Amino acid sequence: MDDQTTDTKLPERMTGSVSPYRPPVEVSEPPPAAAPVEDDSSAWAPLRNPVYRSFWIASLVSNLGTWMHEIGAGWLMTDLDASPQMVSAVRTAMATPIVLLAIPAGVLADRVDRRHLLLGTQAILLCTTATLAALTAAGWVTSWLLLALTFLIGLGLTLHVPTWQASIPELVPRRQLSRAIALGSVSFNLARAVGPAVAGALVAITGSWIAFSFNAVSFAGVILVLLGWRRDRSESTRGLSFHRSMYQGLRYVYRTPTMRNTLLRVGLFVLPASALWGLLPLVAKVRLQWGADGFGILVTCVGAGAVLAARFLPAVQSRLGSDRTVSTAMLVFATGLYLMASSSQRLVVAAAAVVMGCGWMMTLTTLNTSAQITLPSRMRARGMSCYLTAMALSMSTGSFLWGSVAEALSIGRAQKIAAITLMVTAAIGLCFRISNGTRQESRSRP
Repeated sequence: MDDQTTDTKLPERMTGSVSPYRPPVEVSEPPPAAAPVEDDSSAWAPLRNPVYRSFWIASLVSNLGTWMHEIGAGWLMTDLDASPQMVSAVRTAMATPIVLLAIPAGVLADRVDRRHLLLGTQAILLCTTATLAALTAAGWVTSWLLLALTFLIGLGLTLHVPTWQASIPELVPRRQLSRAIALGSVSFNLARAVGPAVAGALVAITGSWIAFSFNAVSFAGVILVLLGWRRDRSESTRGLSFHRSMYQGLRYVYRTPTMRNTLLRVGLFVLPASALWGLLPLVAKVRLQWGADGFGILVTCVGAGAVLAARFLPAVQSRLGSDRTVSTAMLVFATGLYLMASSSQRLVVAAAAVVMGCGWMMTLTTLNTSAQITLPSRMRARGMSCYLTAMALSMSTGSFLWGSVAEALSIGRAQKIAAITLMVTAAIGLCFRISNGTRQESRSRP
């Protein structure tokens, strides 16, 4: 909404004669900032910024392509090699580069021009996904080639994600930062709600190559937006060597209690919760006897639960605080995971996926916001790279762990063990408080 100024007339009694013993009373109009402040409190306020809006739309399309790609890759592996370890290895291959290289990537993003770095990463992702689409369409892809190309995609994302997250404060005023982060979560979960269902239907009709092709096109869209972005700042080495910059970032994260506890709680959640993502393709194919479209429906249910949770998350955080919100959301996720492990009824499993989507979104959005608000701008890329490393390490380790447990026991037993583990880690997490990040967030709001 555009800025508006309200005309104010003087009351009748103010227009008479003025006493010589008392100075005239001046009545000023309401400050013109009053209307924008009211508008600025809207959850959608950052989208009024044309630059942020362009990036948000491009991010939405890119996230849509990413989720379609995940469905295609996971389902393709079930055709190439349906063993639990190989299916879960798809996520491990995607996460491993983040584990190994996210922190150096964050250092790089704090030292070189972020726009150029983003353009380079999108070019890598475009070429890799286009190659995978072509090989899959030709029938030349193998299980190990799929893992290798997935590793390259993970490498591109390793450079992209911390750079992208560190660029968000440049696109909106600081008072809108928390809402811009929340809108990023909405974009991600809207894509997760729509992308898997679309991908499942398309993959069932044409094959996995169509999902990879759409993902390649989505990267091209991001490149177009980046080409039109004119930055008014650039990064600097600040006279520090690469290794010194890395040490400085790691020291800051370690010495800041809120940031350190946030990373610990990411691990306590994602390690057991990865049993959902690592084994979900097998739940659809083996237990429910569904095709690719059914797998897409399950992931869509997770996304729908996440979007639903976004509606109630502010009220929950206001009532419980960040620490108890995270632990409560972990228990919600654990309940859904145990329910999924205990039933072969499609409606019950779909309902459990919705419940887990709620728990997943509420946990990670609260933790991500805590990290973003805690970090100063000069440390943002390095700090968020540590966050991503913790998440990816937990995801890759958990995917391998639960794939191995499922192969030794069964899919259901592996998920039940993970659910019980998650209940324990939810209680342990209360020992590591992140509430300081919540107070900082509230002060950043208008």
